[in-house]
Amino acid sequence: MKKEIIIRLHKRFEDFVHMENGMEYWLARELQGLLGYTQWKNFEMVVEKAVLTCENAGQKPTDHFSDVSNMIEVAKNAHRDILDIKLTRYACYLIAQNGDPRKEEIAFAMNYFAMQTRRQELIEERISQWERLQAREKLTASEKELSHLIYERGIDERGFGRIRSNGDEAFFGGVTTQGMKDRLAVPSNRPLADFLPTISIKAKDFATEVTNAQIQQQNLNAENRISREHIKNNRDVRKILTDRNIIPETLPGGEDMKKVQRRLKAGHEGIIKLN
Repeated sequence: MKKEIIIRLHKRFEDFVHMENGMEYWLARELQGLLGYTQWKNFEMVVEKAVLTCENAGQKPTDHFSDVSNMIEVAKNAHRDILDIKLTRYACYLIAQNGDPRKEEIAFAMNYFAMQTRRQELIEERISQWERLQAREKLTASEKELSHLIYERGIDERGFGRIRSNGDEAFFGGVTTQGMKDRLAVPSNRPLADFLPTISIKAKDFATEVTNAQIQQQNLNAENRISREHIKNNRDVRKILTDRNIIPETLPGGEDMKKVQRRLKAGHEGIIKLN
């Protein structure tokens, strides 16, 4: 997520924090707009899912979701009460969790409400970690699809390993998977992708997705044909990067993905303790 977007969203979210007896809270009607929902009925469905998530997590929903009524002006000198909900930081986080993470507002909110402090630079760092984790999970899914497709075509696990390794070598300019693991000091029992930077993970995912589409569209069956296409796709993606002076094999590695997962999970659990 671009820095200017984070700055803009950070200011918007800060403008809607309410305080009562030293405790911060948000109003659902205001959060609805912050998260990009135009219809209350659609947003209300997300809130209901968040309440269920709260209950399943062993929390008491009424501690985090409190019904209130607000007076709004409907015409000149005419007002009426509308239902609203007072939300803790944890409640807001669960609502964001049940939204569409592809929306910038949702992605920002998930990390904004996960922070015990709202310092912009910490939110920016957390969003970067979260996006890397999302990219890694997406690559895992596309590689699982690739393995499923080739197994359907009678190619065994060793064949899948060769196809994936050939793709790595093409993407990293002739450096093998093991060669990259040596460069990045990746433990022998861990996948290389857990230590790649976000841009490499996303690029590898895109190349794999293209291969998956070609296998189905062209009905590729033989290992050598699938491998040739996977090599070509990785080389094509590599060229996009190298044309912009981004050399995959020279990029610094990323932090161990397991550590990132633990840190993000700890942030999630910290919200419960705060509220």
